[in-house]
Amino acid sequence: MSARPVPSPSLERVRVQPLRRRAQFEAVLASPPMVQTAHFALHGQLWTADDGAWRTLFGAPGPWLGLVVPRRWARRAVTRNAIKRQVRAVAALYPPPAGAWVVRLKRAWPTSEFPSATSVPLRRAVRAELLQLLAQRLPQRLTAHRAQESVC
Repeated sequence: MSARPVPSPSLERVRVQPLRRRAQFEAVLASPPMVQTAHFALHGQLWTADDGAWRTLFGAPGPWLGLVVPRRWARRAVTRNAIKRQVRAVAALYPPPAGAWVVRLKRAWPTSEFPSATSVPLRRAVRAELLQLLAQRLPQRLTAHRAQESVC
């Protein structure tokens, strides 16, 4: 079992702003997923200050986060809301870099393994996968992306 990632020590908390408009979601979901886990995909684009379309669509720079938890993969509203709460909690601990991000549920959690909609094991499994997505895989992907840009 791997150790839990430690949040970056910072005196000031970064406020993750929610995506609200359909155009914002469409702009982010147009790109392929940056990182994926078994149940989640993270679509995202880093903030580009020189792009006027991004400035009009998102306004101020900073991390913007949208959630897509379709009924197809989480039948009960209670489960969808619990998953969304977990995403917001993990994003508050490990905020993504400045840009627009969408966390999308891409597969259902097995009801044979998690029969209750808000069971503690389900919450733990969701949180562990989100920590893997936002605290481990995203920073690795961004580091590789930046290294690739500096070579070119």
